[in-house]
Amino acid sequence: MKQLLAALCLCSVAAVAHAEISQKFGPLEIHYNALTTDELLPDVARTYKIERSKTRGLLTISVLKRNNVGVASPVPAKISVYATNLSQQLANIEMREVKEGNAIYYLGEFRVTPPDTLKFNATVEVTGEPKRELVFNQQFFK
Repeated sequence: MKQLLAALCLCSVAAVAHAEISQKFGPLEIHYNALTTDELLPDVARTYKIERSKTRGLLTISVLKRNNVGVASPVPAKISVYATNLSQQLANIEMREVKEGNAIYYLGEFRVTPPDTLKFNATVEVTGEPKRELVFNQQFFK
């Protein structure tokens, strides 16, 4: 995860439009990011078996839950995502869980043809918490 997060941070510095975003829902904090896979370092892409391309996108989601004293820890979640482009074409994004040590995060790949803006609709379910809905847009540039 350190490699992936480092790569995503580097990508965020290089392209501010791809900064990681988070939303809080009570004790849950959901972090998400979407970018084209050509922005990943080759070693990171190889490690996670991700094809680097300007027409492939990568969505990352992680879910943290704060305990009674405010310490956030990663928690497993059931995540379903679909995206809609400007032409209103709908695509389901299959998310795969990655566990590294205590870290848990979810990766999903999708097709994108820059320039385009995708609207992502994600449902996040964590045991013992209400189902959460995220809706966000991400612009992709050439």
